[in-house]
Amino acid sequence: MQNIVILAGNVGATPETRTTQGNTKIAIFSLATSRPKFDSDGKIAKDGEGRRMEETEWHRITCFGALAKTVEKYVEKGQKLLIEGRIHYTKWTDQQDVERYGVEIIAEKVTFLTRGKSQQGTNGAADEPEGEDVPF
Repeated sequence: MQNIVILAGNVGATPETRTTQGNTKIAIFSLATSRPKFDSDGKIAKDGEGRRMEETEWHRITCFGALAKTVEKYVEKGQKLLIEGRIHYTKWTDQQDVERYGVEIIAEKVTFLTRGKSQQGTNGAADEPEGEDVPF
């Protein structure tokens, strides 16, 4: 069995990046995914104005190495991305001696579904992704 995750969503904030002591680049960002909300009859729920209601979930995405460098350079808040990777669970004990748990997606591939706002008006400069669906 394999641990495989595929998410398509919107970037919630500009990625945070850092470099480890071993000189490995790490980029972390949030990704919002949405799905329709259903009522008790199993039908898509609608608000008072007849618009479809959605449930949004936030995912913590972590990238390493060359992928982190690409994310740092090209990913912006609001951009639509497709993330392929794996789920990683962590467990730690906080300062009050309480066990805490966390979950993140370790990205292995990022596909740009839209360009970042700062790149939308450019005409394919040499250091940009060449298309809207460029995997890195």
